Parts: sequence; structure tokens; C-alpha cells
Amino acid sequence: MNAFSWSTLFQAMGGLGLFLLGMIIMTDGLRSLAGNAMRSALMHFTKSPTTGAITGAIVTAILQSSSATTVAAVGFVGAGLMNFSQALGIIFGANIGTTFRGWIIVLVGFKLQLGLIMMPLVLLGSIVRLFSRGHMAHAGYTIAGFSLIFVGIDLMQQGMGGLQGVVTPDDFPSDTFSGRLQLVASGILITLVTQSSSAGVAASLTALYAGAINFNQAAALVIGMDVGTTVTAAMATIGGTVGSKRTGFSHVIYNLLTGLGALLFLTPYTLMWEWLAPGEIINHAEFALVAFHSTFNVLSVLIILPFAKPFARLVETLIPEKAPIYTHGLEKNLLKEPGIAITASQSAIKNELLALISYAKAQLSGTSLDREVNLHELQMALHQTHEYIDQIHLTDSSGPEWERLLAIVHCLDHMQRLHERCDEDAGRAVAARRLEALSAVVHDTRTSIDEIIYAIASNNYEQALSLADQNLKMINSQAEPLREAFMHKIVIGKMNVREATEALEAIRWLLRVSTHISRIVFHLKRTHTQNQR
Repeated sequence: MNAFSWSTLFQAMGGLGLFLLGMIIMTDGLRSLAGNAMRSALMHFTKSPTTGAITGAIVTAILQSSSATTVAAVGFVGAGLMNFSQALGIIFGANIGTTFRGWIIVLVGFKLQLGLIMMPLVLLGSIVRLFSRGHMAHAGYTIAGFSLIFVGIDLMQQGMGGLQGVVTPDDFPSDTFSGRLQLVASGILITLVTQSSSAGVAASLTALYAGAINFNQAAALVIGMDVGTTVTAAMATIGGTVGSKRTGFSHVIYNLLTGLGALLFLTPYTLMWEWLAPGEIINHAEFALVAFHSTFNVLSVLIILPFAKPFARLVETLIPEKAPIYTHGLEKNLLKEPGIAITASQSAIKNELLALISYAKAQLSGTSLDREVNLHELQMALHQTHEYIDQIHLTDSSGPEWERLLAIVHCLDHMQRLHERCDEDAGRAVAARRLEALSAVVHDTRTSIDEIIYAIASNNYEQALSLADQNLKMINSQAEPLREAFMHKIVIGKMNVREATEALEAIRWLLRVSTHISRIVFHLKRTHTQNQR
């Protein structure tokens, strides 16, 4: 290879690097700008595997990040907001959404050749990012990244154009089944090196546009790049929780089956082109490649969707649930998306609260506490939730996510203190239960807790707060008269000081427990309200 070829090769490599950098910057900007809205759309429009696939495809096309879509799906399953089969629909649809990048490259990047025009927009986006805050800053970041993509495509085209006649399709494996398998393996390797199938697809399209490879070779490379994304997904599940392992395993199996189907579909696809438009697959090879990429992904989703629920059950059987009872949704990979991590924390706190107030009710009922809940296990869960929340970092000290995280911290603080009341002051619960003078208060408190548990389990936080406040007011109204009654009994000799002290401590225990329950439900309602925005 001569010196000129080396310089053009370096130019093509630099263009690929700029394209990849532009994708990273644009994705980060879009995620900050529209991430919350897109996650809400995923959650609200996913009612079945089919609607999940449609929503997953649209959200991935907008955010330009299949990983963000997949992480959101894992978080929703862990938080109990959707079942695993619905999440599978989102994961399948994300594969379709990623093909949108290829259409941008072919229809805008190649046809319009906007590299020179986009360079000033890189500067404009950077200036907006540097001197603005909030949504304007994220918009500037998105503009800069979007513009860099086309600058990178332009440089790749120039570099690949300089390699015409130097690198030809004859330099690559021949168009046989074994040759295609070699190219698929090369595509997998490219994705492993670049950690982005988008960069590989862009390079393949540019090489095809320059005539360095033919259509069948480019198609085999693209198939390999789709399969290569599963290696990253599989590696991400190492040491992960059950939810992430199921998601990663599903992604691997699905993409391997999709890759095999695409290989079998390649020859019929080229024959169809020749039948419908003889010779046009050569004249419009890049368009045909993007259409092939989209078609085999759409066909794969259409084929797998009717079997989404059985497939989900198979994966759940192969990877059974062994996670902790309360904190199974606290996935480490969700920390990349603070909004999803907060939702997962909210779900864990709800589970822990239900267990904690059930324990308090058991103490007042005199039932077997071990059958209700393991208090030590619950303490460990609260500690794990606290540690998880410590790892959630928000850049803006305002907005719904900030308010939700703040409310969760308040919830945990009161839950820790309620746990202490249940654990260290168990004798006072026994005293409250046994004292005849407190029987009516204890009965009403048990009834209120039952109703609060039902309201929280039904996500009716408005009703739960109303019940908790009513119970607290009831105990407050009874506390002082009961104190006076106990003091009177001491004076007339019907109760000694030790018994009166025990009774007063029992009242304080009821008051403190009811106060903590009221405050926890108040803050939990705040997290729910902010989540609706």
C-alpha cells in the first residue's frame, strides 16, 4: 500500500472516530433532553409484547440508544411496573430502532453530503452547551453530536474514496456460505472493538458506497455486527441480578436466531431485488443494505412476538428467581439511568414498608412474628436500599427526579426509625396489647394499618395517607386523656408507678409508630406524584 493509501486510510479511520464520538455526544444529549419523557412513554404504552416492541422501536430511534431502552425495560421489570414478557417486546423492538441510524446515513449523509455545512453547527452546539443551563445546554450537546456524525461520514467517504482500486471486494472472503460466516465473524469482532454496532454499520455503508466491498459482503458484516452486540450484553450480566441476567440471556438468544435467519434470508433477498429491479441492487447498494438490515429485524420481531410469553417463561425457568425478597429490582446497571434507578428504589421501599408495617401490626395482634416477616432480613434490605440510593447522582438540584430522590431519602429515614421501634421497643407493643385501657386504641390502630396496607398495595397513596393521618389524630386525641387516667389511678391506688410507666411507654410507642407511618406514606405519596409528571 502506497503513502497516499495510508493517508486516506487514516482519514477514513478519523472519520469513523468522529462518527462514533458524534453518536456518543448526541445520545447523551438526547437522553438528558428527552430521556424522562421517553421512559414514561415506554412505561405507559407498553401493555403487551406487541405494544412494547412498537414503543421500544420508536424510543430507540429517538434516543439513538438501544442500551438506554434495554436498561429502562430491566428497571421496569425490577420495579414491578411490567412483566418480563412485556419487557421482551421492548428489547425486540429496540433492534428495529437501531436500524434508523442506517437510514440517516444513507438518505441524509450520503445523498446531501452535509459535512462542510455541519462544521459551523458543531461550534454553535458547543457554545450553547458551554454557556447555557438545563434543556438549552442538552439541546446544544445534541446539535454538536448530530453535526459531528455528518462530519465523520464526510471524512469516511473521502478516505474510502481514496482507496478505490486499492481495496476491492476480491480482498475479502468470497461469496460462499463459509465466506459469509467469516465476514459475520469479522462483523462481531468490529463491534467488540468499537463497542458500537452503529460505527460498524456506518463503516460498512461507506466501504460499500466506495466500492471497496460488494453488497453480499457488506450484508454479512452487518449481520455479524448485530450478533456482536449480544457479547456486550452477555458480559454486562456477569455478577448482575436475576433481571439483568434474564435480559442479557434473552438478548443473546434472540440476536443469534435473528443472525441465523438473516444469513438464510440474504440470498432470497438479493434474488427478489434482481426479479423486481434487475441490476438496481448494484446501483443502489447502500440503500439495499439498509433496507435489508431493517427488513430482517422487522421480520424477526414479527416471527418472535407470538411466542414472547412462552419464551419469557422459558428464560424464567432457566434463570430462576433467587434474589432478595425486597431489593430484587435494585440493579447496578440501572444507575446509568438515574430516573429508572429512582423508580426501582421506590418499588423496593414500597415492598419494605409493607413488610415493616405488617410486622408492627403483628406485634399489636400477638401473632407469630416470624411468619409475618424476618426483621433482621428487613434491616439488611433497608441498608442495601440506602447504599443503592447513595450511588444515584443527579446533576440538577431541581425537577421531578430531584424531588423523588429527596422524598425517598425521607422515607428511608422514617423507616429506619420505625424499624428501631419494632425491634428495640417490642415490650411496649406487648404492654399496649395487654392493657385493657388501651384495647380500643390498639384495635383501631390494627384496623387502620390493615387498611393502609391494602391502599399501598393498590397504589392508592392518597387514601393511604388519609388513613394514616386519621389514625395519628385518633391516637393524639386519646393520649392525653389516657395519661390523666393513669395518673388518677396511681393517686387512688389502683395502679402502681411501674405499671403506670409501662402504660405511658406503650402510649408513646403507639404514637411514635403511627407518626412514622404517617410521614413515610406522606413522602411515598410524593414520589408517586412526581413520577406522574
